[in-house]
Amino acid sequence: MSRKRKPIVAVVGRPNVGKSTLFNVLAGDRISIVKDTPGITRDRIYADVEWLNYKFTLIDTGGIEPDSKDIILSQMREQAEIAIASADVIIFLVDVKQGLVDADLHVANMLRKSKKPIVLAVNKVDNPVKSEADVYEFYNLGIGDPYAISAANRLGLGEMLDAVIGNFPEDAVYEEEDDRPRVAIVGKPNVGKSSIINKLIGENRVIVSDIAGTTRDAVDTYVNFNKKQYVLIDTAGLRRKSKIKEELEHYMIVRTVSAVERADVVVLVIDATEGVTEQDAKIAGVAHERGKGMIIAVNKWDAVEKDDKTMNTFVKKVRDTLSFMPYAEILFVSAVTGQRLPKLFETIDMVMENTSLRVQTGVLNEIMTEAVAMQQPPTDKGKRLRLFYITQVSVKPPTFVIFVNDKELMHFSYTRYIENRIRDAFGFKGTPLHFIIRERKEKD
Repeated sequence: MSRKRKPIVAVVGRPNVGKSTLFNVLAGDRISIVKDTPGITRDRIYADVEWLNYKFTLIDTGGIEPDSKDIILSQMREQAEIAIASADVIIFLVDVKQGLVDADLHVANMLRKSKKPIVLAVNKVDNPVKSEADVYEFYNLGIGDPYAISAANRLGLGEMLDAVIGNFPEDAVYEEEDDRPRVAIVGKPNVGKSSIINKLIGENRVIVSDIAGTTRDAVDTYVNFNKKQYVLIDTAGLRRKSKIKEELEHYMIVRTVSAVERADVVVLVIDATEGVTEQDAKIAGVAHERGKGMIIAVNKWDAVEKDDKTMNTFVKKVRDTLSFMPYAEILFVSAVTGQRLPKLFETIDMVMENTSLRVQTGVLNEIMTEAVAMQQPPTDKGKRLRLFYITQVSVKPPTFVIFVNDKELMHFSYTRYIENRIRDAFGFKGTPLHFIIRERKEKD
């Protein structure tokens, strides 16, 4: 089956040209989709945007704001590198009020060499007629027509987005026909992602290829196990020279987004000697939001001193830190000894199966009726929540619609209760479940 992949659009620009404003305007309210998911803290590094039936992931490449001229330039080079490596289209944002500056020219040269499509947006044009000559100045960058916009006043964004969409590559939006499980191996630097991949590949390396038509830094490796082929999407490749912690973290999240976007199952590698960290939670959050199957591989388990309680204690810590994904499967592995790595493939198969599982409507409604009988739905000011009907509408991840009399009464905790009853019946190990609550009047 051919599958759709959301294109990735990156925003590059100097400090104070309005990147955040543009980002927030384009992202709209979607940025808060996880507001009721306990345990996810999330920086606005990426957001899902929709324009004229096109969906794409917008990433903000800017890490921290530097204070001196040369740092600004080196920082912008880094941003441009991130964008070039992971984006299908780049929005290069400049500022009409500051005019054309040297740093813009340097970055334009880099972007031009990348051969990636670039949309040049001149921001803060509040009066297009008055600023016309100033906008034309940006033709000197040699990267095509400048689009005059005002992010703050939402002017000119339509034309700019049309240009962005016009540059989406046809072949990259549709992945090739491919039924092989696609597995993204993600995690912080130095937790052993590459070692795990090398160990899994062993002598079975079939072919390493980039995806046709894109040069991105996630390399796909095909691995055979038990006569079945898997595609490993690796984010380990690029090592950063930069020592700035925030920037590294920022970079890591951007890279994770582009790998997770294309995967069916995500394997988050955690360092057993270090324990589970907040950075791990941020990376896991990317996969959770995108509804991907999830396996947590605790690597370097051979290096941990153990007694009979070690594993349980570690599992509890992982569950506490990643409380938003209680469904994730946890495996303790060692890239050095190869311990339990074959089990990883079995777990991937199981999770793949669960992300695609469909449950019959009749059975779902029996489970829901029984759940409601066991625990009465909440009431508010004398009005009780009523659940009329439940049906599964899609897979990857399994998504259910519940029809109720009043959406406001369907609290997160009651949805979680229904979810747990469904999981009791069908397992759904390793996959998130999504619920859409719809209102229906009593007489419908």
